[in-house]
Amino acid sequence: MTIHNLYMFDRHGVLMFYGEWNRKRQSGMTIEEEAKLMYGMLYSIRNFVNKMSPVDVREGFQCYRTSKYVLNYFETPSGVKFVMNTDLHSQGVRELLQQINSQIYIEYCVKNPAYRSGETIQCELFKTKLDELVKQSPIFKGDL
Repeated sequence: MTIHNLYMFDRHGVLMFYGEWNRKRQSGMTIEEEAKLMYGMLYSIRNFVNKMSPVDVREGFQCYRTSKYVLNYFETPSGVKFVMNTDLHSQGVRELLQQINSQIYIEYCVKNPAYRSGETIQCELFKTKLDELVKQSPIFKGDL
């Protein structure tokens, strides 16, 4: 099991944070271009799922699985979007994303008077605590 990377977007689709751990292949784009492409795809998939589902989707779009990785998605009630790419065998990713939101983002950004919502996260304590939480997770496996 492994975690490749994490994107965090605000409710307007602005990339607030990008973290990378075990990503073996780069896209060849800048992180800004990649984030715009990612958010556009998320927007389209979410709308498709909500409109085309034959049943009421309470949770909506949660993941997208390919033959090589899984794109995991979690959105908070305030519209902050977490996207984590993992390998195919990772379990409990949604819970990890909820922990990142409640234990890291809310504690070190939302409660930080110097942080303005929607800005790029520059807080070193946020980055350190996020890295610790991710690396302590049973999903994380370094140097594959």
